[in-house]
Amino acid sequence: MQLRIFTEPQQGATYDDLSRVAVAAEDLGFDAFFRSDHYLAMNVPGDPGPTDAWVTLAGLARDTTRIRLGTLVTSATFRYPGPLAISVAQVDQMSGGRVELGLGAGWFEAEHAAYGIPFPPLGERFDRLEEQLAIITGLWSTPAGERFSFDGARYTLTDSPALPKPLQKPHPPIIVGGQGKARTPALAARYAAEFNVAFESADVAQQRVARVRAACEKVGRDPSDLVYSAALVLCVGRTAAELSARAGAIGREVDELRLNGAAGTPAEVVEKIEQYRSAGISRIYLQVLDLSDLDHLALVADEVAPHLNPA
Repeated sequence: MQLRIFTEPQQGATYDDLSRVAVAAEDLGFDAFFRSDHYLAMNVPGDPGPTDAWVTLAGLARDTTRIRLGTLVTSATFRYPGPLAISVAQVDQMSGGRVELGLGAGWFEAEHAAYGIPFPPLGERFDRLEEQLAIITGLWSTPAGERFSFDGARYTLTDSPALPKPLQKPHPPIIVGGQGKARTPALAARYAAEFNVAFESADVAQQRVARVRAACEKVGRDPSDLVYSAALVLCVGRTAAELSARAGAIGREVDELRLNGAAGTPAEVVEKIEQYRSAGISRIYLQVLDLSDLDHLALVADEVAPHLNPA
């Protein structure tokens, strides 16, 4: 079971905050450091304000040496696909080939209004996502010296040199996730290296995995080609007092976190994650909301991870 650290910087974090967490996650042996791609805080002031996901990851590409880096997830409404392909390819080069691109349709209307980003209806957002996946993978996969063109309903590319190329071949892994029953599994089966289930029970995760596996079989893809992952909010404590303090620091209740997240004692968290393994999940994104508490990460590394992956 791979364990990845997942942060929500729009809730209030500087670049230095994120760098400290990413370096600590690398030193402690976690598989990856991921961040959300949001421009507006949710239910908190969010001071000092948002940081751009791909600017952040470019910096972290130079601050770290081993840990993988990515977004969960970039919104297809935020950037044109051509420039996004360039940014991700450059960060992949800067990191030595450690980047992963989570890409979704976008959902948070208020942040679009706050920063002047168009927010089309859901169907159009999915159309844009589908075309972006086709364009980005097409640009990256076009052989050197050849050109790439695309004539879609939402985007048109003409005679692109399809440069720069990412370091990873054929291209950085793409992550698709979401609750859709038809289009989302079909997009994952066609384009993704990983399918992610965010903040759902193990039973729901199992249902979503089954849909993606069926979609893969429908298009003749081996379902085992994909990694199946889940995201869960993290709150671990050795004692009741420590657990309560960590829950309070993120404005949550212990009982609610035990039900909906990876929360409790280290043994309880191991048991919870094993439920997801039984549902077909092999990678967990641990959502860390208090970025000042590096001891929290150390506790997971010392008393959770070894029991999930015994030597």
